[in-house]
Amino acid sequence: MAAAFVAYLHFLSIFALFALLSVEHVLFKTPLDLRRARSLMLTDLAYGICAVLVLATGVARVLWFGKGVAYYMGNGLFHAKVGLFVLVGLLSILPTVVFIKWRGAVKAGQVPEPSPRQVTLVTWSIRLELLLLLAIPLLAALMARGYGMIG
Repeated sequence: MAAAFVAYLHFLSIFALFALLSVEHVLFKTPLDLRRARSLMLTDLAYGICAVLVLATGVARVLWFGKGVAYYMGNGLFHAKVGLFVLVGLLSILPTVVFIKWRGAVKAGQVPEPSPRQVTLVTWSIRLELLLLLAIPLLAALMARGYGMIG
C-alpha cells in the first residue's frame, strides 16, 4: 500500500509540476500588471515545492518502494531521466531569479518591468523546460518495460 501511495504522490507531483509551468508560460507576457506579477511569483514558488516533492518521492521509490537501487543504477534510461530532471531544474533558475528580484517592487505596489531580453530568456527557458519534461515520461515508460539496462 505504501508503494502505491508514494507512486501516486510522485505522479501527482509531476502532473502539478507540468501544470504550474504551463501556468507560468501563459502568465509571463508583457505588459505585466501587479496581479499577474504576484501570480507568477506564487506559481513559481509552488513549482519549486512540487519539484522538491517530485525529487523526494522519486528518491523514496528508488530506495524503498521500487525495483531496487541496483535496477535503477544499472539502467541508462534512468540516468537520462535524472539528467533531464536536473537540466529542467537548472533551466528553472533563471525565471526564479527574475521573479525573486520582483519582490521589492511588488511589495511596494509597483509593477515589475522586465527587459525585452529578460522576457525572451525567461519565455524560452520555460518552453525548453516544458519540452524536456515531456520526454521524461517516455523514458519512464521505456524503463518500466525493461529497456535501458546497461551491460
